[in-house]
Amino acid sequence: MQTESLIYFSSHSGNCHRFVEKVALPATRLPIGSADNGIIATKPFVLLLPTYGGGGSKGAVPKEVIRFLNIEANRLLIRGVIAAGNTNFGEAYAIAGNIIANKCQVPYLYRFELLGTERDVQRVRDGLEIFWREKNN
Repeated sequence: MQTESLIYFSSHSGNCHRFVEKVALPATRLPIGSADNGIIATKPFVLLLPTYGGGGSKGAVPKEVIRFLNIEANRLLIRGVIAAGNTNFGEAYAIAGNIIANKCQVPYLYRFELLGTERDVQRVRDGLEIFWREKNN
């Protein structure tokens, strides 16, 4: 698998950060609260993000992720999306993944609740390995 294949955002709650740590793959974290995150992707990546907003699509994608994807060079290298959410939000569960996948025309690869389970961690790790192997062939 190529390195730096995962770029993620995690808020102060740290849920996505802890999930990425458990996945144990090279990853770059988008800074929290920065008006100019300054991160420019240099190779294809999968984006992992939480869903905000309490159940609707308005405000579901964190502003830091929007700023990151507003940079054309970053949008050109996104290859897939993984989103976290809360099943209490029903149809809006992990909707940030749907929004990004539709807007950037990339596959929505996986969603998990809050911190994710060990099964989620293993599925994401294995799924990313397969995904990148297929992308590189």
